[in-house]
Amino acid sequence: MPAAHLPLARRRFLVGASAAALLAAVGRPVRAAGPALPRPPQTPRVPLTRQQLGRTRDDPYAWLKYVPATGQRDIATMPPMIRDHLRAENAYAATVMERVAAQERGFLDAFAARVPLGGGEPAVTRGGWTYVTDDSSGAHPRYLRRRGDKGTTELLLDENVRARGHAYYRTTGQQVSPDGRLYAWAEDIGGNDRHRLCVRDLATGTVSVVVDTDAYGYGGLVFSPSSRWLFWIWRDARNRPTRVYRTPVTGGAPQLVYEERDPAIFMALRRTAADGFVAITLSGPDTSEVRLVAAAAEDRAPAIVWPRQPGRRYEIDEWDGDLIALVEDEQAVDGRIARLDRRSFAETRTLVPHRAGTQILQLVPFRRALAWVERRDTLPRLMLLSPRGAVREARFAGDAYALTVPAEQDYAAPSCRVMVETPADPPRWIAIDCNDARATTLTMQRYAGYDPARFHVRRLYATAPDGEQVPITLLTRRGAHPDGRTPLLLYGYGAYGVSSEALFDVAPTVLVDRGWNYAIAHVRGGSEKGRLWFLDGRRHRKHNSFGDFVACARHLADTGHAARDRIVSYGLSAGGLLVGGAMNMAPDVWAGVIATVPFVDMLNTMSDPDHPLVPLFRPDWGDPLSSVADYDYMRGISPYENVHGAAYPPLYTTAGLKDDRVGYWEPAKLVAAVRAASTSAAPALLTTDLTAGHQGSAGRESVNHKMARLYAFAQGCVDGSFA
Repeated sequence: MPAAHLPLARRRFLVGASAAALLAAVGRPVRAAGPALPRPPQTPRVPLTRQQLGRTRDDPYAWLKYVPATGQRDIATMPPMIRDHLRAENAYAATVMERVAAQERGFLDAFAARVPLGGGEPAVTRGGWTYVTDDSSGAHPRYLRRRGDKGTTELLLDENVRARGHAYYRTTGQQVSPDGRLYAWAEDIGGNDRHRLCVRDLATGTVSVVVDTDAYGYGGLVFSPSSRWLFWIWRDARNRPTRVYRTPVTGGAPQLVYEERDPAIFMALRRTAADGFVAITLSGPDTSEVRLVAAAAEDRAPAIVWPRQPGRRYEIDEWDGDLIALVEDEQAVDGRIARLDRRSFAETRTLVPHRAGTQILQLVPFRRALAWVERRDTLPRLMLLSPRGAVREARFAGDAYALTVPAEQDYAAPSCRVMVETPADPPRWIAIDCNDARATTLTMQRYAGYDPARFHVRRLYATAPDGEQVPITLLTRRGAHPDGRTPLLLYGYGAYGVSSEALFDVAPTVLVDRGWNYAIAHVRGGSEKGRLWFLDGRRHRKHNSFGDFVACARHLADTGHAARDRIVSYGLSAGGLLVGGAMNMAPDVWAGVIATVPFVDMLNTMSDPDHPLVPLFRPDWGDPLSSVADYDYMRGISPYENVHGAAYPPLYTTAGLKDDRVGYWEPAKLVAAVRAASTSAAPALLTTDLTAGHQGSAGRESVNHKMARLYAFAQGCVDGSFA
């Protein structure tokens, strides 16, 4: 399960292509019979019968689960039986993957060759400083600034230096204090989503660790408007974010600002647009509450804007001297924007009314205009409202594209910066004038050896079993004809209302260069067609997501965009639930299945009250501990519980040993169940990263290796390498 009901972090794999990689396959090749596949590790069946709500189920692979008292797993201290099994699985997967070693090397060379050439995110100017990111200096970026356009460059953070001596290194939350004197970030050096908070004094270069590794939790850190305090989120022994603290930037003991008692609530922090408040957003899937710490009273308790109530979700910002709220409730399912009195928090008027089917996604206030992002029928657009009430739209061309609007922009800026991209077109940064919505292109990302004109993106629709029209984003070579012979990689997610955006990613273009097609299935459970699209793939309607995904695969085959027996599915995290469910529903549709850190042991995980995310996600999946209806429904869709006697396709799963969101044992149990039940000889593989958590390995080279292996597996599935 992913971290919460917040926008997914963008997964950008800085990878690319070279002429030395695989030749495109045309039709299914005829291969001579090779040596038999090695025997997989034997996963002992240890009888265990679970009794729950008058129901009984067998869980013979439950022994694979290990949760140490400290909550921090290390392979050296794992129970020997589990440790040996995971190592044996890794060795077996490596042996099987030797069959596609040449393909893996080809993809890796291709990814390494297609490097960024410039034209990336433009420099940001704020407070007389120009801020830039340098991705060319190693596996990790450097963050720099200079005074004006031609001043001396000053280092903010070099992740390559900080990463030395650590097998794993990843940062988040990088930010400059409002007064420009300090730079803060959170760093994970263990691969387990546990961070320490660091602050650099930009005058002296001194770095201080202000919060240790065990305390800080995902969800946010932010400087106060005065730059005197660093607000941050603490998580408890069960890894649940439960407290907000403020720590003086000069050092000293942290002060408790707020404590949340409800384990179903997630927390996030941010400064409002005009630096008037620190906002503490408390959110669950079906409710929210915002508490504000005023800039004029940073050491006081936060004030509640509106108390939480079931069925109402809202976000708060400030604009034009007042507060504004993005509100979703029963009367405004897809959202409306309201103005609030700054002191009483009373709603004074509606700025943007609810329009069914047009979902308001994001507020980005500026002094000259209120910008917001909305989506209708999968396509996002940027809207602008002037203080006098004039509304303008910034238009973007294309059948399928992604629009990204950075949340924290300079409130006084004359324009709103956006990034537009498609699966074929690298990111293009555009300034949208706040007065007239005129667009000015700032930069366009370029990659070595890559020509967008060689590719084509189109939007298709598949008919689901119940008649719904499911959008598909399809990437092909320009001029390619749908002849029914092309292998296809089909990606899907479909959970938590998170939309699968039509993003640019070099990796799929490499695949398409080699004779594949690539598609994104916008199944129910995401919000591509509004909040009702999400609700229709949630809880007791989750089967719609599976049916949508299978329908997309069949439609692509029926229309000639994919060979009927050469479709490989790919999903990660909750997308692993999707591809696992679709695999059980229609195993004959898939030539192969790739599931990375997959949520596939749904019933057992949601029956674990100690899991840090279970209370938060009960509204999404149900509560099998208290509801027979929820239990029975989960029992009927959970991938692990529903493996059956069928000819399963090749399956590749990955796990992170230190993952505290989706335990490594979930894919391990699924792989064991598939091996025991499948009537085919296709391999089921598990690779566990022994140093990483849910986010996987960090650094460009590690990501390249991961994607090269996944794509080599996909290639092997369609060319008979695993037969």
